Amino acid sequence: MNDVLKIILVLALAYVALSAFVYFKQASLIYYPDLAGRTIVSTPENIGLAFEDVQLTTHDKIKLHGWFIPHEEARGTVLFFHGNAGNISHRLDSIDIFHRLQLNVMIIDYRGYGQSEGHTSEQGTYKDALAAWEFLTQTKEIDEQQIIIFGRSLGGAIAAWLASQISSAGLIIESSFSSVPAMGQRLYPFLPVTWLAHIRYDTQSYVAQTICPKLILHSKDDDIIPFAEGENIFNSAREPKLFYTLQGNHNNGFIQSGENYVNAMDNFITDVLNP
Repeated sequence: MNDVLKIILVLALAYVALSAFVYFKQASLIYYPDLAGRTIVSTPENIGLAFEDVQLTTHDKIKLHGWFIPHEEARGTVLFFHGNAGNISHRLDSIDIFHRLQLNVMIIDYRGYGQSEGHTSEQGTYKDALAAWEFLTQTKEIDEQQIIIFGRSLGGAIAAWLASQISSAGLIIESSFSSVPAMGQRLYPFLPVTWLAHIRYDTQSYVAQTICPKLILHSKDDDIIPFAEGENIFNSAREPKLFYTLQGNHNNGFIQSGENYVNAMDNFITDVLNP
């Protein structure tokens, strides 16, 4: 075997090995429950908010942990799905913003995150979202047209799936991706990611099926999920829909955008809760 054939063989084997890694290790490339730790490091009490510690059981018998933070003069409720790293105790900044916007807040940790049981999977996170929705609409008896579904990053895909299954007042997707295959193709343009991806999170398809009003937010400076991914989600969404351009990076854009972010959220929430 000549040197050229040896090089080709080595490259082919490396290509196959990398493809196999992407296929079999997708979950570890997407879910990071341990990145910021599973310990609950703080609670809404740390920012002066009373809350209810919530234990949910999904349809497949997985026990989830979450918080319900009431507002004494709530004009509605937001169901909050967080990103792929950390747990609910790392989302107090957002909880505080929603509380300032005069909303009850419901936030959960997906299976395998924080104090929730189980192992994370795409279909599992959808079951988790449904359990949280049923808690609000059945246990809390909150009118579905007074609930806004919110998701950031990975949570945007989960929020979009839920909104495509039920009727709600509105859907907010912040700093999310159009689908896992689309993001994977950006990261590994030399691999057939469309064929390799068995975890899909097809946000773009879900928003196309969603009837309620939608607000899509994304930053041109997002250092993890490109701005074009947010644009693709928006372009696939049905009317009524709005797009807001954030400032800053992926994890802190909502903070770096300051009161402009709060005002954009406030305007959308006011419109959908008071049509």
